[in-house]
Amino acid sequence: MIAVDLSLAQLAGFLLAAALITLAPGPDNLSVLSLGLSRGRHAGIGFGLGCALGCFTHTVWATLGVTALIAASETAFLALKMAGAAYLIWLGWQALRSAGANFTAEAGSGNDPTPLRAYLLRGFVANAINPKVALFFLAFLPQFVDPARGHAAAQTALLGILFAAQTVLIFGAIGWYAGTVGGWLRGRPAVGRWLDRATGVLFIGLGIRLALAERG
Repeated sequence: MIAVDLSLAQLAGFLLAAALITLAPGPDNLSVLSLGLSRGRHAGIGFGLGCALGCFTHTVWATLGVTALIAASETAFLALKMAGAAYLIWLGWQALRSAGANFTAEAGSGNDPTPLRAYLLRGFVANAINPKVALFFLAFLPQFVDPARGHAAAQTALLGILFAAQTVLIFGAIGWYAGTVGGWLRGRPAVGRWLDRATGVLFIGLGIRLALAERG
């Protein structure tokens, strides 16, 4: 079993950069925020945890060199990009067709019948098949690998796991508090419908953005 040794400076610098990147407005955290507001805590947290699990997939790909192959292949990048874009647009269409979320008396909780695992799966798929995220991991993780410590692949894997772990904490918090704010809107069906419409437009916009994205 390979022992991976990261220095304190290496670890601190990586976690700080990872947290800032995770907090910066982007497709994943905007989706978590939007779903938390429109569908409640379980939707926001579930989707956020799914996105974090997707980071594990990109970590494996980066460690094994699969991401490098995607970066080098226009066909592979295009296929993943269009699959990811189609999935986001489908999620947006589902939100647009929704009758709107109704909220119960408990702040932040909704009576959305969709189970947590469904939102977790949606977040995982949306993140895992996004080639832009894969290329980000390929470019970001190696910057914090110290060649002098050896086992570059093991360092990459550990850094990816740490990135996913801090994503769980940050996205979980965003989903929780977004659900709390959404709870204040309970008893207002019209507002719930408009929140779903806004969520749908957001997902469709993110899908179109991904479809038009270049590899660079």
